[in-house]
Amino acid sequence: MQGLHLTADLYDCACAAALLEDAEVLAACCRQFTHAAGLTLVGEKFHSFPPHNQRPGGVTGMLLLAESHLAVHTWPDRGGVTLDVFVCNFSENNSAKAEHLLQQLLNAFAPQRYASQRIDRGC
Repeated sequence: MQGLHLTADLYDCACAAALLEDAEVLAACCRQFTHAAGLTLVGEKFHSFPPHNQRPGGVTGMLLLAESHLAVHTWPDRGGVTLDVFVCNFSENNSAKAEHLLQQLLNAFAPQRYASQRIDRGC
């Protein structure tokens, strides 16, 4: 059960609007960065929310990984994103892969500011 859990709250993202509003665009980006980090994709689900009060809807999505998961939620009207990357370290230490994935996502969303947490899980 040992693993690394990374979370980040992103504010005032300067990325293209499609990354915050389009489930297909966001899913493709997440898949690309997951593969580049050396993690194993085993399933996924992304959902776009409809516009609300003349503002674009966000996206919620998750990649299921052999190592655990990546979850992402966007709020385009606020330029906000929340990220959750968890990897277990059962057969090998995947911590560097999780950190690489999070950094690639931060680069893509280009937040003006963010807060992150690193939680070492398990025993």
